[in-house]
Amino acid sequence: MIEEINLRTVYGIIKKRILMIISLVILAAVLAGAATIYLVTPIYQTSTQILINSEQSETMPITNTDIQTNLQLINTYSVIIKTPFILDQVIERLGLTVTAEELTNKITVNSASESQVIDISVRDANAAEGVRIANMIATVFQAEIEELMNVDNVNILSTATLSENPEPVEPNLVMNIAAAAAGGLVLGIGIAFLLAFLDTTVKSEEDVEELLGLPILGVVSPMNDSHKVRKIEQISLKEKEAFRA
Repeated sequence: MIEEINLRTVYGIIKKRILMIISLVILAAVLAGAATIYLVTPIYQTSTQILINSEQSETMPITNTDIQTNLQLINTYSVIIKTPFILDQVIERLGLTVTAEELTNKITVNSASESQVIDISVRDANAAEGVRIANMIATVFQAEIEELMNVDNVNILSTATLSENPEPVEPNLVMNIAAAAAGGLVLGIGIAFLLAFLDTTVKSEEDVEELLGLPILGVVSPMNDSHKVRKIEQISLKEKEAFRA
């Protein structure tokens, strides 16, 4: 029955189904919150930093050329850190039960632009385990890079530490609830409009004109309760008079 939609029509449809829409929003938010808290495994992140520099004598200052050379090495070092050559040793020293490929998926290696610092981040469901892995990667890399590339230009700048109450980086409870509530709102509005389009009952003069293609000649006014009472009284009087006659 609804072929043209204007703002008044939209408002009317939403207002009519507002309780259903609000219920779907609340239900979606509650389910998302419960699933996030009880079903999704929290993931913790920790990181350690290493500094790439050059061996310099006491009389020779560091030049721009030295810095540029170190910056060019960072990309190479970032690749080496995530290779089985390094990670297999980390797994062996820590007694981990994962493969080098599985461990690689937990590691992120980044370096800021024009920076000689490499940040090694580890994500794990066990916060303490993540700290151990991050620090061991830095230790193994610092020890092995000297023999691998005949350089001694890696220093551990900061180590990963375990806080008293570590906060998980995943899942994001607030984000998940907000996304679910938005989805419930869209779903509720969509159902409201679907029900409105499927409703074929005639509710107004415009619906009659649209359905029959004929103009309205007259309208029967609704009878309120007072009119009904008077009609009943009139009928009762007529019945009494007829009985007396």
